[in-house]
Amino acid sequence: MSTPERLVQILTNKGSLPPASPWADAVAQVRRELFLPDTFEVNDRTFDRTTDPKRWAWAVYADLPLITQINEGRDLGDDAYQAPTSSSSMPTIMLQMLDLLDVRDGDSVFEAGAGTGYNAAWLCHRLGDDRVTTMDVDPDVAKQAEANLAKAGFAPRVLCGNAEEGAPDDAPHDRVLATFAVADIPYAWVEQTVEGGRIVAPWGGGIHHHSFAVLDVRDRQAVGRFAGYPAFMRTRTQLPQGGRVRDFYHHEDDSTPGRTTVNPRDISDDPDTLFWVDTAVRDAWHWLGEADDGSEEATSWWFSSDRTSWATVEYVPGQSEYEVEQYGPRRLWDEVEAAYLKWVDLGRPERDRAGLTVDRDGQHVWLDREDHVIRTVLPAMRIQS
Repeated sequence: MSTPERLVQILTNKGSLPPASPWADAVAQVRRELFLPDTFEVNDRTFDRTTDPKRWAWAVYADLPLITQINEGRDLGDDAYQAPTSSSSMPTIMLQMLDLLDVRDGDSVFEAGAGTGYNAAWLCHRLGDDRVTTMDVDPDVAKQAEANLAKAGFAPRVLCGNAEEGAPDDAPHDRVLATFAVADIPYAWVEQTVEGGRIVAPWGGGIHHHSFAVLDVRDRQAVGRFAGYPAFMRTRTQLPQGGRVRDFYHHEDDSTPGRTTVNPRDISDDPDTLFWVDTAVRDAWHWLGEADDGSEEATSWWFSSDRTSWATVEYVPGQSEYEVEQYGPRRLWDEVEAAYLKWVDLGRPERDRAGLTVDRDGQHVWLDREDHVIRTVLPAMRIQS
């Protein structure tokens, strides 16, 4: 059985959709297949409605994220890195995000990132078309989302543009929701949210972007904490945070050797550590390459988003020092090590003790209380238009 009822059953069994959830009717009555193309991808598997309609329908009503666009819809060749750029999010994560948003009947919502339109349809079902505005930077995605919504009987305002600038003509909004990850909460969202309103957005740089920032607006600033471990695609206005090692690794013979006593696995294997390191080391990403020979050795790779700098740390079990190589204008491992040692000095706090304040001067990460600011986060590098 591949129907909305099956999705309701799955989500109920998982505890993602309690019977009293205000979103239960939307999940049951909004048909997800109306928001999906004939072909999409799940975990590197392709589902094609034409060749295998039953398998396609099974995936539609599974609790899975469905990739609907690769590389912004451009054909970059078979050898190009396949970067997902639009999707229908995992329903469990959609519900978590909407619960954090704390939508009330009568609220107006600005959704940054229209995607397929499925999330906007849930909002329209709950609040009414006139209470929902959704925006996407990709004109093809925005156009298709609008068409999908119309097929399902909904007509919110669908805009094409940079959603990080908000929708001032529709402001103020009671709630602002982002369906893509940002390294910086745009102050435009704060300005366009009512006093006492809420902003929910996947937040973080390239090292750790698996947090929802849940911020309440008061006195022209947004203040809150972090929740969940979502995995969302990143905004297109900032440099990509990830890719293939071979595209970022270069000038091996010109690198500078060194050694460190910091075990790279103490950073890579701990989400709390990565979160705190990410607040200090921006415009960078990392990957831990595990040896496949049974040695349990690994290489910790660190790359700058602009591809100018990299660092490696060679992990060998049982060692107390590790070999380091660094190249480029940034000494990335030095940055990471300093951020890690700062976190240790703070007493190794978990992410749940962190908070974020966004004001006209930027983003300020604090520990335990708002006046205990640990650092003001540097703005992310932007793609030049």
